[in-house]
Amino acid sequence: MAKLILLSLLAIFCFALTSHAATYVVGDTSGWDISTDIDSWATNKTFNVGDVLLFQYSSSHSVSEVNKESFETCNTTNSLTTFSNGNTTVTLSNAGKRYFVCGNKLHCLGGMKLQVNVLEDDKNSVTAGAPEAQPQPQATIPKPSSKTNNPSSNATPSSVGFINGGIGSLIIAFLFMVSTMFGLFQI
Repeated sequence: MAKLILLSLLAIFCFALTSHAATYVVGDTSGWDISTDIDSWATNKTFNVGDVLLFQYSSSHSVSEVNKESFETCNTTNSLTTFSNGNTTVTLSNAGKRYFVCGNKLHCLGGMKLQVNVLEDDKNSVTAGAPEAQPQPQATIPKPSSKTNNPSSNATPSSVGFINGGIGSLIIAFLFMVSTMFGLFQI
C-alpha cells in the first residue's frame, strides 16, 4: 500500500511540473512563406515563456533569429541562429522581444519576418518547455515537403495553441491515486 501511495504522489508531482506551453505554427496553414501575412498572423497572439514556435517552410526559405537592428534592415550577416531544415521549432525560453527573418533578403523585405514579445508566464514558476532547436549538420537535414499554399490541401494544424498538461493532468493523477487507494487498479 505504501508503494501505491508513493507511486501516486510521484505521478502527481510529475504532472504538476508539466508545461503549460502552447505551440504555434507560424503562418497557420500557409506556413513560413512569402505569401503569408506574418504580421496579421501574430497580431492577436500572446506569447509566454515556454511557448514554442513551429516554422514550416520550403527549401527556398530559412529562419534566422536576429537582433532588432538586423530585423529592421533584413540583415542576416550577424544572425543569432539560422535554420534551414524546413521544420524548425524554437522554444521561447526567456521574456522579451525576439526577431525572426527569412534568410532571403528579398523575402524579408517583402514582409517575411516575425517579431514576438514574449511575456513572463505568471502561472508557471517552473517551465518545462520543449528543448531549444539546434542547427543540424547538413548530412542529416530531412528534405522539406513540397509546400503548397492551398489551405484545403495542407494538413498543417492551426496555431490557436495547444496546451500540454495543466489542471487536466492533475485531475487524472488525482483520480488514479483515489482508484489505487480503493483497489480498483492493481500494480
